[in-house]
Amino acid sequence: MAKYDKADLERRMKGAVESLRSDLGGLRTGRANTALLDPIMVEVYGSKMPLNQVATVSAPEPRMLSVQVWDKSNVTPVEKAIRSAGLGLNPINDGNNIRLPIPDLTEERRKELAKLAHSYAEKARIAIRNVRRDGIDNLKADETKKEISEDERKRGETEVQKLTDDMIKAADEVAAQKEQEILGK
Repeated sequence: MAKYDKADLERRMKGAVESLRSDLGGLRTGRANTALLDPIMVEVYGSKMPLNQVATVSAPEPRMLSVQVWDKSNVTPVEKAIRSAGLGLNPINDGNNIRLPIPDLTEERRKELAKLAHSYAEKARIAIRNVRRDGIDNLKADETKKEISEDERKRGETEVQKLTDDMIKAADEVAAQKEQEILGK
């Protein structure tokens, strides 16, 4: 049943890198980033909804986020959700809009965020290595079933390892870039 599929391995490894990108996008740096508010859920109409389904989030200035709530009756629940999200943001309500000034990061907080970015990168590397293991297991299974020769298996393992190295390098570059951004270098 297990069949080696290079395209599937590549897709799964790229998925791990993209997941890392989105995780890192949610980390707060000194600059306003709309992705910062992506995980926030708002209690409206009797259920919890993602913030981006009840409001438009924009970054009009480098250190300011603006949340334009579509339904005026939802402004207070949105403000409450942002306040209780633990992001260290202090919403300023001016009717239909909520402004969020992004405070400066302390050196200690920057180091914590850099460590968090590093741990996200490690999770991505582990995911990529797990995909490599699956690929190599599939190659060995195909060889055992006499579907491919030993040489083909070795060639396949070399391909898988090269793909793994490339994807881990990509994940490391994404993480290093984010760490530089967090530490303000």
